[in-house]
Amino acid sequence: MSIPPPSSPDPAEDSSAATGPPPAEPGTPHPTAQAPQAADGTPLPLGSQNSGFFLLPPPPPEQFTVVRSEDGRMALTNDTLEVNGQAYGWRELAGVDVQPVRWLLWFLLGGFILAGFMLGFLQNWLRTIPAAAGMALGALLLAFGTRGSNRWRLHRPGQEAVYFALSGAARSWQQLAAEANRRIRKRHDEAAAADEYWLQSSWNASQAAKLTSSPSDLF
Repeated sequence: MSIPPPSSPDPAEDSSAATGPPPAEPGTPHPTAQAPQAADGTPLPLGSQNSGFFLLPPPPPEQFTVVRSEDGRMALTNDTLEVNGQAYGWRELAGVDVQPVRWLLWFLLGGFILAGFMLGFLQNWLRTIPAAAGMALGALLLAFGTRGSNRWRLHRPGQEAVYFALSGAARSWQQLAAEANRRIRKRHDEAAAADEYWLQSSWNASQAAKLTSSPSDLF
């Protein structure tokens, strides 16, 4: 009985076997993923190594110009809101609002005096000069009560609101209130962005420390 000669290996199989990776020797550690590094070789503090997302540092805070009221009783600086010599930081406030109010007592008193002297003059109870003086006094009190003041309310988180009464045109005070609210929101947004950046930095640093201490956790 004849034995067939051994068959030669297929050329395609031989080439694939030659180019395949060699088997790993026992005791050889697996390759570990390297943390992202800057140009100088230091590891980057931010970003997720798995997703490739890196959080950029927040921009520097915006610099505000000093804005003062017409009477100088209020000033909006870069860091604080100053009212009658009292300063409140932008991050200390949650918002401000202003509302024009009338002095009701003077308004009613002036109206009653004006109406009383006019009635006395029309009924010939008073002469011309006393009636004119009384009506002038009533008109002045009525105008003084109508002018009133502008009530400012400063909202502080976790504390009672602070009130101020400032006289003057309501429109100018409302413009100052709008600018103050814009600065308050801007400072809060900047603080939130900075906190998010440093929290992400701390989390990435802890993740990098874990990967360095136990590289086998990657697989």
